[in-house]
Amino acid sequence: MRVDGLAIALRPRPMAEAADLGAALVRAHAASVWRSFLPLYGVVVLVSLCTAEFATWLPATLIFMLKPWLDRSLLFILSRAVFGQATQWNDLWQQRRVVWGGQLLRSLFWRRLSPWRSYTQAVEQLEGQRGSARRKRRAQILRGRRGAATGLQFAFANVEMALYLAVLSIALWFAPEGSLRNVFAWFNDSDSVPVSVLAASAYAAVVGLLEPFYVGAGFAMYLNRRVELEAWDIEQEFRRDFAE
Repeated sequence: MRVDGLAIALRPRPMAEAADLGAALVRAHAASVWRSFLPLYGVVVLVSLCTAEFATWLPATLIFMLKPWLDRSLLFILSRAVFGQATQWNDLWQQRRVVWGGQLLRSLFWRRLSPWRSYTQAVEQLEGQRGSARRKRRAQILRGRRGAATGLQFAFANVEMALYLAVLSIALWFAPEGSLRNVFAWFNDSDSVPVSVLAASAYAAVVGLLEPFYVGAGFAMYLNRRVELEAWDIEQEFRRDFAE
């Protein structure tokens, strides 16, 4: 990684502050992030919603299981953003084989269960190491930071659940007076396709809003760990000083 080309100021930070930096990175490049990510995400959501006819539990489950794969596109966009580069949909499309096809099985299966997948995702996707070298690198990045990485996962999981329930509660707020019992009964109909589509759509909206911030926070924590391990902040300052 070209440290001198980074568009963000590097210095050792507490992990919570690094996560805030990641959220700020997403906000600063919001147009680039959602402009490139939403076309792909929209297709995934639409295909997932179409499966409600087969099983009412399937749409939301598919969106949940595909998040690590979707995160690969977000990390690609954010890895360009740290160098000040905007991303268009065409940029993502041109790199589709690497971004969407790389480590497909790992993304769809066992990485889904990782409690620190956002933090270690850059090791898997950007560093290009394989086998024992990748395992050693992941262990080095995680050493002493598993608690912070797990805390990030726990925090976003709770925020996601809270927002999901808040979106669903809108139906209760706007329900006619005296009809709450009927609304609850309708929501509890597990075999209803409309309920399945509504619930999955609410979940998809929450994921589409939060997932870029989750990936950004984990990526910034990874960069902060690289600063700690490799003194990137000092190298960055030296390169800037000698360039003047």
